[in-house]
Amino acid sequence: MHAVVATVQVDNYDEARKTLNERVVPMVSGQPGFVTGVWLAPEDGKGNSVAVFETLEQAGNMADMVRQVAPSDVTVEDVSVREVAAQA
Repeated sequence: MHAVVATVQVDNYDEARKTLNERVVPMVSGQPGFVTGVWLAPEDGKGNSVAVFETLEQAGNMADMVRQVAPSDVTVEDVSVREVAAQA
């Protein structure tokens, strides 16, 4: 398994959270190979997310989409694909 790890700058948390729940989470969870995902509330304006996919290719496809689908009140600062070493 591989994870897409993202760090974002959130300008308007209320709007971003609404968009996250209504648009982003359903879109990400509907992607091929999706296993699980966690989106963390921002701290000092910085938010993080981890979305796990079955294959490297699926995670790479999602990583490519992250910047394209980010809501207007969110700035993507970093996106990386990492191998999942362990899971509980």
